[in-house]
Amino acid sequence: MTEHWTAWRAAMAVTWSALAMLGCADREAPRPADVSGAPAAAWAAPLDARHMRIVGHTDLNGRGNGGEGLALHQYPDGRRVLFYAHTAAPDCLSVVDVTDPAAPTVLAQLPTVADHVRCNSLGVSGTTLIIAQNTDEPGQPLGGARIYDVSDPAKPQEVAFFDTSGGPSRGAHFVWFVDGAYAYLSTGAPDFEPAVPPRGDDQFLMIVDVRDPRNPQEVGRWWMPGQRAGEPGAPLPRTTSRDGVRLHTACVFPERPDRLYAGWIDGGVVILDISDKTKPTLVGQRSWYPTTQGYIAHSALPLLDRHVVVATQEANRERCEDWPKPLWTVDISDEANPREITQFPYPANLEQFCRAGGRFGAHNIHMNRPQPHSARLTQTIVASFFNAGVRVYSIVDPNRPEEIGYLVPAAPPSSPSGTIQINDVFVDERGLIYAADRTTGGLYIMEYTGPVPLR
Repeated sequence: MTEHWTAWRAAMAVTWSALAMLGCADREAPRPADVSGAPAAAWAAPLDARHMRIVGHTDLNGRGNGGEGLALHQYPDGRRVLFYAHTAAPDCLSVVDVTDPAAPTVLAQLPTVADHVRCNSLGVSGTTLIIAQNTDEPGQPLGGARIYDVSDPAKPQEVAFFDTSGGPSRGAHFVWFVDGAYAYLSTGAPDFEPAVPPRGDDQFLMIVDVRDPRNPQEVGRWWMPGQRAGEPGAPLPRTTSRDGVRLHTACVFPERPDRLYAGWIDGGVVILDISDKTKPTLVGQRSWYPTTQGYIAHSALPLLDRHVVVATQEANRERCEDWPKPLWTVDISDEANPREITQFPYPANLEQFCRAGGRFGAHNIHMNRPQPHSARLTQTIVASFFNAGVRVYSIVDPNRPEEIGYLVPAAPPSSPSGTIQINDVFVDERGLIYAADRTTGGLYIMEYTGPVPLR
């Protein structure tokens, strides 16, 4: 993939500047973007790296707090545009022209609709963008999902709001939207009373038909039995963290459209049959409670031809207070009985990261979105690791994952922890890695240069 990008860059060099100019028109929004393709700041440099380098960077006009939503779309005129979700108010969305990855250009930025709303996750299919809307507290308004027409990426136009707020709900935290037809939300609902309020068990799977993006309709739900108040088995077993038994990340792939794979936090890895989207049913589930310090399964990426899931936990306390938070390989050859295979290796300088400040440990991985401009990696995992930056692993042998590269950017200015906090990653079809810092660093574009290619 690296070779493809190098050849493409040479071929496109004469047109990059002209293409960047296409996104410079004023936009109808309360906060216009400072359109800039200036070179990366001097501080956007590696602190430590092996087989990786920084290609480009933008601090997103000083709004560098990245969430868990990165998606890439290429427009008919050749422009490549990255949609970047922010983790907290007042910032919701940045739209970035990455046609020239060495000089990413901000086209548009949208604020949150309220100070208590987070735009943590997003999905793009064609020219339709969906952004999850998570409220800070249960019962606050404006939680759910907002749908935009991004035919002109410099002027996103909201076309619908799917409201899941009210009662015990905090709205939607995550959305998987890749096919133009269905959005898979991790959300609460005003009619769903969690077994452990106010946050523990409040978000479940909701499937929303968005084939008419102006008129989204709920078609189905599933929650883990015992997740709802009053059900047999409630409350379900959980670790001592406050994160609970709730859905975080869900994904569906065209190779197996009747299956949904999910990270259900303390509920572990979950596999659902969604052949009838109105009535999802459980196929298999595995939680390694109580052997870890909470947040057992944040994400679950299936490698279907290998019968393996890569599951991530999430480090959400500083200075390794909740360590270990690793990645795992999970055997799903028997779907009804997933079983963990092994943990990924820890960085060699573990103690240094624990002392450095901020979070350290696993979080998001590249999720192989089934779209033309997303890499489909089956032998390699690209992971965000907070103050340990971006880590790259070979899983040629799922019994023995091996770290083959990493890049730890220097601390961005005004970082509260004094460290980088890489929160999310996305890999395009050419092998370029896009990484979001959680606090102030913005967007980093990286290239893996090791002898074993991303594949």
